[in-house]
Parts: sequence; C-alpha cells; structure tokens
Amino acid sequence: MYRRKALQLLLTSLALSLPFGASAATATRIEKSRLWRSADGKLHLVLDLSGPVKYSTFMLGSPDRLIVDINGAQVVGNLNQLNLADTPIRAIRSGPHGANDVRLVFDLKGPHPLNSALLGPSGSEGHRLMLDLDSATKAAHIATVAPAAAAAAVAVVNHDDKPHPKRDIVVVVDAGHGGKDPGAVGSKGQREKDVVLSIAQLLAKRLKREKGFTVRMVRNDDFFVPLRKRVDVARKYNADMFISVHADAAPRLTASGASVFCLSENGATSTTARFMADRENGADLMGAASLLNLKDKDPMLAGVILDMSMNATIAASLDLGSTILGSLQNITTLHQKRVEQAGFAVLKSPDVPSILVETGFISNTQDSQRLVTARHQQAVADGLFAGLQRYFEQHPPMNSYMAWQQEQKKGGKTA
Repeated sequence: MYRRKALQLLLTSLALSLPFGASAATATRIEKSRLWRSADGKLHLVLDLSGPVKYSTFMLGSPDRLIVDINGAQVVGNLNQLNLADTPIRAIRSGPHGANDVRLVFDLKGPHPLNSALLGPSGSEGHRLMLDLDSATKAAHIATVAPAAAAAAVAVVNHDDKPHPKRDIVVVVDAGHGGKDPGAVGSKGQREKDVVLSIAQLLAKRLKREKGFTVRMVRNDDFFVPLRKRVDVARKYNADMFISVHADAAPRLTASGASVFCLSENGATSTTARFMADRENGADLMGAASLLNLKDKDPMLAGVILDMSMNATIAASLDLGSTILGSLQNITTLHQKRVEQAGFAVLKSPDVPSILVETGFISNTQDSQRLVTARHQQAVADGLFAGLQRYFEQHPPMNSYMAWQQEQKKGGKTA
C-alpha cells in the first residue's frame, strides 16, 4: 500500500519533469559525492553536479529503497567509494533510465524520512543535490543510553514521537479456478479447484493465528471469479502481498513437483512457464495500465510510471518467490529450483508483489495422490506460511507490526 502512495506522489513530480532530454554531450555530470552525519543524527549525502537538473524521488518498501531519478544526467564519479558503514544505506546502484536520464537506487536498512533539495552555486561550491535521511539509530540510541526514557517511547515510529500504528500485513490468498471452472482434472477425477481451495483455506487459517497479519481470500467457497476481479481484490484491501494457489496439469504426465511463478514483461523463462500462463489466462487476459488509473495522463508519463511500478513490483515478487521455494523444498519435490516468469494475468497488479504457486501437478499420478490428502495439504499450507513469514521478517512493510518488532529488537526490547 505504501508503494501505491509513492506512485501517486510520483504522478505530480514526474508531470513537472517530463520530458527533459539531453544528449550525452550536453548531459549534466554527477561528478562526485560526499557523505557525513550531523550532530542531530541525520545522514547528509551531497551529489556535486556540473549544472542544474530536474529530479524526482520516491520510496519503495519490501525491501526499503530510495529511488532518485535525475533528468538529462550521467554519473561520471564512483558512488561505490562512499563509506556506508554505520549509515542507513546498505548499497548504492546507478544506471541509465530511459534515453538520457539516470536512476540512483539506495538500498536502505529500513524506512527513513527523506528531505531533498537542489542547491545552486555558492562560494566555491557548484550545483548540488542534497539528500538528507533521518537516522534509524535514534530509537536504538534512546533504548541504549536511557532505558527509562525508552520505556516511555516504546511505540515510536519514524522517530517523530507519534504512536506506532503497528498495522497488520495484509495478505490476499487466491484459490485458483472455482465454480464453472474446475481447473485441471486428475486421472481419477481430482479437481484442481477443490485441492487449491483446501490449501488456501488452511493457509488463511494459519495467517489468522499469527499476530501482525490480516488475510483476505478471493474465494472461500466453490464459485468462479474472473482474473480481473482477483487482482481487484488485492488492490481493494491495499494488500502487501498476493498469492495465487494452483495445482495445474502439465504437457508431460511425468512432470511433477512444486513451482513458483511471477510476472514477466519480457516473455516466459521456459516452455512450461509459457504453457502455464497461456492455460491460466485463457480469454481473460487484461492489461495492467488501467489498474493505475493513468488513462487521463500523458502517454509518456503513464508509461514511465507503469514501467517503474512493474519493475519494482516484479523485483519484490522474485525475492518473495525465492523465499517460498526455499520453504517448499523441505516439504515436497520442486519442479524448478528457481522462480519462473511468464505473463500471468492474475499477477498483473502493478503495485502489489504477487506470486503464483503451483503446489504440484494434478496430472501426475504421485502428485495428485499427495495433493488430495489432508496431511499433505496442511504441510503445503504450513510451508507457504513459513516462507511468507520469513520474507516479511527480512522485508517488513513500513509501519507494520513486524517492522515495529524489528525496531524493538534493535533497541534491545522484546515485542
């Protein structure tokens, strides 16, 4: 949900900055960078520029990142020479964005309020872009040197003395197919829609027992939901994650094991992934652009925003999928040991990390025998939960109960 807010803010900032092209010969140079911490604990990062620029910034969560797009610029200095020890920044990456612009990505150790400003020439200083990050060590410092004061400030978020909202992480669980659409059917009449509904219900039940999670189900009974509506559910509830549970048939009856898929915008990563996407999408494929309400925007602006959103969401989905695979390998065989990608319509929410889990192939005799047993269904649901929990422990969404727990642990407190 915080990615969505960032995108809304981005609409305004990009509208003011597009288009601003520049050839390599006339591009403003990002020549060098400096980093230091002030007495109030803020981290100051200054980019020295050869001339004026237009820029925009936004934050992404899961994992936390600061994105800085600078129009008509190129990096000539080495940002990797900065000493990032004891700073909120894990790493800095840069690369071209579009034809003439540059994107800087700052991987952060947590959510940090940002202030930024362009500074003109002054004295011996030239043009500069100033990025100020509040330090995450404030709360930890309070808890370390002033335990009594820390006890009174145990519900601090963003270090601004406001009570921590400790919101739940919202997970939308989608049981594939349903109603008039039975999905794949096994050799003995086992129906995919029944198997995945049972697993989805068990996963939802486990999530409901865990403090800090809210779960919503796309369907909790045997009825049909179009693909477009499934994506809408995730957006309606401001989901932090969307997981679609399936147990498809494969072209080869010998194919077996679990797989995890996420969206690809550049074709399928395998023949099986392409087959699965085509099978699931059918005639219900829809575009993602309409989901961001960009119809009234300039086409260039809409394309940039959608591209930025989908790229960030796919990256988070790949991380999530890898964690899920690691959890499932202890429970069942894996069809693929990497996250596969294809153009699944049900995963095309541009701002919600989304994965599709094939819990096994109902077309395979051994898989189908396991998939219909209550014991295996529970084991798969527990494995999915363990993977989700591990992912969010590593990438807790901003202002969530789990993020608050992590803050307390860093400060020497127990949640």
